Amino acid sequence: MRPTWARLINKPSFPPAKSKWFHFRPNPRVRQFGYFGWYLFVFASWVPVVVMANENFFEVMRITGSSMYPFLNPDKDRSLTRDWVWTRKYNAQTKLARGMIVIFWTPFDPETRAIKRVIGLEGDIIRTKSPYPTATVQVPPGHVWVEGDGDATMDSNTYGPIATGLIIGKVTHIVWPPRRVGRVNWEEYAQKIRYGS
Repeated sequence: MRPTWARLINKPSFPPAKSKWFHFRPNPRVRQFGYFGWYLFVFASWVPVVVMANENFFEVMRITGSSMYPFLNPDKDRSLTRDWVWTRKYNAQTKLARGMIVIFWTPFDPETRAIKRVIGLEGDIIRTKSPYPTATVQVPPGHVWVEGDGDATMDSNTYGPIATGLIIGKVTHIVWPPRRVGRVNWEEYAQKIRYGS
């Protein structure tokens, strides 16, 4: 028989405190629904953040048309792969430069977005293409002249200079396909822009 002092040492003087949640042990179905509900809550809480960032800061866009061919969608005639680009929306209407690629609401259809290259800033005299009615045009204040790189394009030669307020993003990177991932080097195109005399 063990001595009394040994029994007192091994036996706690008071029962350990137990949480009230300790007694509730839901079955696996309830626990699974609880986990699903938690993940659903986390997902739902991030949706407004993603939407706000997509509307105001950046957006990944798929380029479907051929107006920027061959700079964008160079394989349009050989495959169904299309370029995906990273568009920066924050302060998109400021610090515009010749050669930049921008996303904007088209003047003819405010619900349609277009992608073109900035050819002229306000005050520039641009040598136009058909079907523009005059051979040259001076870009008015608060406007830019935009054109596509390809031949099949509807740009400022059709609807004239666009207001900078219509610009919603600047294309900064190509993010797909993998072999074309990288920064958009728009600076080199500024030297190729034609000006009127």
